[in-house]
Amino acid sequence: MILSDLLGSDAFDADGRRLGAILDVRLEISGAPAQLLAETVVTGVLVSSHSRFSTWGYERRGEDGPFLIAWLQRWLHRGSFLVAWDDVELVDVGRVVFRAGYEQLDPMLPRAPREA
Repeated sequence: MILSDLLGSDAFDADGRRLGAILDVRLEISGAPAQLLAETVVTGVLVSSHSRFSTWGYERRGEDGPFLIAWLQRWLHRGSFLVAWDDVELVDVGRVVFRAGYEQLDPMLPRAPREA
């Protein structure tokens, strides 16, 4: 599977109800860097019921950027949520199905660390 297989896919619950679109995935670096890159593992998917557009990094806490863009991003992605990869039951062409009892998690990332 490649990232483009997931992005833009419709997200459904176990009962077949459409929840929105997959906007992004959360990855975790696993282990030490190998020859070129460290191994990465998918830990979750970000779902938005109002938009298929990228969050442009505005899912980070404390990232305000230009007011108008920040406001538009918050409005477009209102109600967005994160679903843990363990709660994904099926990935098909253009479609992702979550298992019964999946949990909608906070989509916000922690504040990016600032360099001193």
